[in-house]
Amino acid sequence: MSYMTEERLMIQEAARQFTMEKVLPAANRLDPEHGQIPMEIRDEMARMGYFGMLIPEEYGGLGLGCFEYCIVAEELARGWMSVASILARGNLLPIDSMSEADKRNYLPRTAKGEFLGAFALSEPNAGSDVANLSCRARRDGDDWVITGNKYWCTFADGADYIIVFARTTETVDPKRRHAGISAFLIEKPRGELPPGVKGSPIPKIGYFGWTTWELAFDGCRVPATSLLGEEGKGFYLATHELERARAHTAARAVGLARGALEDATKYALEREQFGRPIGEFQAIRFKLASMATDIEAARQLTYYVCDEIDSGRRCDKQASMAKLFASEMAERVTSEAIQIFGGAGYTTLNAVERYWRDARLTKIFEGTSEIQMRIISDQLLGKSRT
Repeated sequence: MSYMTEERLMIQEAARQFTMEKVLPAANRLDPEHGQIPMEIRDEMARMGYFGMLIPEEYGGLGLGCFEYCIVAEELARGWMSVASILARGNLLPIDSMSEADKRNYLPRTAKGEFLGAFALSEPNAGSDVANLSCRARRDGDDWVITGNKYWCTFADGADYIIVFARTTETVDPKRRHAGISAFLIEKPRGELPPGVKGSPIPKIGYFGWTTWELAFDGCRVPATSLLGEEGKGFYLATHELERARAHTAARAVGLARGALEDATKYALEREQFGRPIGEFQAIRFKLASMATDIEAARQLTYYVCDEIDSGRRCDKQASMAKLFASEMAERVTSEAIQIFGGAGYTTLNAVERYWRDARLTKIFEGTSEIQMRIISDQLLGKSRT
């Protein structure tokens, strides 16, 4: 079946033009020097409505679905995955769990790009095992006081708010470790960390364009109204719409791989060895053919998952499959692109090494490949007792 309507093709073309004209040149210039995503790119994304793609029209958004969201994500990732990822910072709020007053307060600003968020869930000892988090929040009058450490909080400084997950119960039931975790929406000035929070940038091998932080909450005091959703039900907010998040990661992986394929194809037509372009050698031609096939397979699986999500059908197994297949594919394809470039691919003079570095991350965030395989195998065989 064909998923691409005329409207979707128009959305795709607009995102592709924006990426090639603005995002890709910025990435090529700033990634080698670990520079930040320019504000003009964020401002243009806001004007195009990207930060409100999933927000209903009545709150100032575009009211589109996961399919359109992932079309744009793929195009942006073809230029710079960090820009494709900042897209989610405007589509982060759990709309279905918000009060009407909060929707009226937050969503119109979000759609304009004026209220972008960061996500503080992981901790030094709580990554894939989210229920193991130890950061705590205790009630003190009309406030909550948060104490503990968070890890892998990207955009903590540039965001307008941080969603922080902390344990609000004194004891932990070993059989229900996820119970008693609450979520807090902490508003803060853009460019700063909240009062009572200190941070250290985490040195990364990729995913440049913005900073990823380790945060220390030392008696961070927030008003009781900062509680997001129900007290003790934060685990469910943390896993809110994981299907969409994994489809988004699959789309980003496809975009990275496509960038590598397009660059490698162009290079194969231009680079000459033994008196002719290397694209005339079967070894190179077959590499490119396999790369293109893998990309299209990942794209079509992602499209299927997006269609299922937008149709309201459960597809957690298929979303894990799409994320697993696309991320594994992206690392393989971007590595092959470096091989086609040869020594030139192992320099920062060509974008293929950026695609490779960022593709490696897609196998880790939003659930590692091993977590995805566990989810898929549990669906096939039932949950393991070990």
